[in-house]
Amino acid sequence: MKKLFLFVFLFVFLCVSAQEKYNILMTGASFASYENGWFELGCKELNATPLNKAVGAQAIADAANKMNEGTLYSKEELENADAFVIMHVHNMDVFENSALKENYTDYTVPFDRSNYAAAYDYVIKRYISDCYNLKFDKESKYYNTQSGKPVIIILSTHWHDARPIYNESVRLLAQKWGFPVIEFDKYIGFSKNTPHPVTKLQMSRLYADDNTETIDGVVYGWHQLRGEDKFIQQHMAAIFVDTMKKVLPL
Repeated sequence: MKKLFLFVFLFVFLCVSAQEKYNILMTGASFASYENGWFELGCKELNATPLNKAVGAQAIADAANKMNEGTLYSKEELENADAFVIMHVHNMDVFENSALKENYTDYTVPFDRSNYAAAYDYVIKRYISDCYNLKFDKESKYYNTQSGKPVIIILSTHWHDARPIYNESVRLLAQKWGFPVIEFDKYIGFSKNTPHPVTKLQMSRLYADDNTETIDGVVYGWHQLRGEDKFIQQHMAAIFVDTMKKVLPL
């Protein structure tokens, strides 16, 4: 009887342990879409369900428009998401504030891609507002709470340091809001400042597919090699996990 009780206890313990602890929502484009693998690998390590909304060729304006339409995330996903990761990393200024509005409802929608900072501002303010307003939803577990749903938003640099306009401005945006940043560019293990000693080319090209991009006359790797078996995806997953461990609630 004691052995049976021990067996049942271990079975229940393992089942509970196997349940995923977190739900992590992400919006982004081709560097973040599921074909890459870093986000999904990282979520496995964090014991989290990946809610990956990233779509290739889309921009932060597309995320804003989906939020306006109510299609970026469902009510259930909003309710259950423990964190919201934003990885729209076009080499544009996302901090410039001359056209920002006080309220997300003040923006004219749909957005085009003429002002990345405004679209970022809309996405951030809209998500925070959606979370807060759950306090008024009688079907939500956050109903009648003081703060509504607590907000964790995480921003991200490009996967390497060759997009200085974006990388620098996203850090300023994070500082403005008090958001953490997944600093791929800082910890990726190579820099645009030093070419490869053998190939004499930018080291990012060793970890990218055949596509390249030219910034200030220098050719860099564009899309990182995709697949969970690729070193660059595994390395990005490790950087992602390190950041998330610092901000996810215990």
